[in-house]
Amino acid sequence: MDIQKNISLKRYNTFGIDAAAEYFAAVHSVEELKEAIDHNRKRVTADGKMFILGGGSNILLTKDIEGLVIRNEIHGIEKISEDENSVMIRAGAGVNWHDFVLHCLDKEYAGVENLALIPGSVGASPMQNIGAYGVEIKDVFHSLEALQIADGKEVVFNKADCAFGYRESVFKGKYKDQFVITSVTYNLNKAPVFNTTYGAIEDELRKMNTQSLSIRSIAEAVMNIRRSKLPDPAAIGNAGSFFKNPVISKGLFQALKKKYPDITGYESGKGFKVAAGWLIEQCGWKGFRRGDAGCHAKQALVLVNYGSAKGEEILSLSREIIESVSDKFGILLEQEVNII
Repeated sequence: MDIQKNISLKRYNTFGIDAAAEYFAAVHSVEELKEAIDHNRKRVTADGKMFILGGGSNILLTKDIEGLVIRNEIHGIEKISEDENSVMIRAGAGVNWHDFVLHCLDKEYAGVENLALIPGSVGASPMQNIGAYGVEIKDVFHSLEALQIADGKEVVFNKADCAFGYRESVFKGKYKDQFVITSVTYNLNKAPVFNTTYGAIEDELRKMNTQSLSIRSIAEAVMNIRRSKLPDPAAIGNAGSFFKNPVISKGLFQALKKKYPDITGYESGKGFKVAAGWLIEQCGWKGFRRGDAGCHAKQALVLVNYGSAKGEEILSLSREIIESVSDKFGILLEQEVNII
């Protein structure tokens, strides 16, 4: 294991923010992870400061990172059990998420096809309870293995332990910065149950002239939709959806519906989930640009770095957007991206 000093993190975050790590190490196994944590505690920084970095697709770096940045590169995908209906697949936390989806498509394992082309790593999928087009990780999640930072103990979390919510889990709240996820096990189906009713999937399948529905055709439809709406991080720095879709009361939704008949929303639990992108667009932010920080021209929910924007500039823009949506609609947007 090689610990480096003063390393730029620009290529390790999809926003392309040029922040620096005081110390940096990539780990490829649980043993190397334990070694890095122990080494950091004893030799690198007196206070043991540490930051775990996965795919870097859901963070906004607003400053240099003190202490040791550990990049999780634990790879590997294996089938651990199966029966006539389902299969358990375990993947290392450092596996690229979309590569994992492609692996499942190749093996004809169903359940994650609606989550194609989401940037990031396998390890981030339960942390964030990633979701898209009517499917969330909790729908296919079985368990995960994690290393407790304080004592190096290896712990298994089941679905109930993770307390999944809308883009939430215990790893963003109760256990934030206390564990490093090392692998995730998913329970996938051999006989697919197709989910095509969300968003524009059915329209896209018709455009594709799909004759026979399959998990691969659904994944292709999802990828087409995502590519048409979302910028490629390799071309324009971004972290996908910057804000969560807010859930508001039925009363507020009905009042807004009278005033704004085109408002987009649907029932969710005891309230109505409203499209944050629509709210932001109505406030005039879609396509806005200030220097190299901006709001994407095709999807207002996505904040972008057109080149050399600083994290603070993008964060400042997000706060202005939150304030304007609150003033116009009385709805407080919540950032989905983790601010560092």
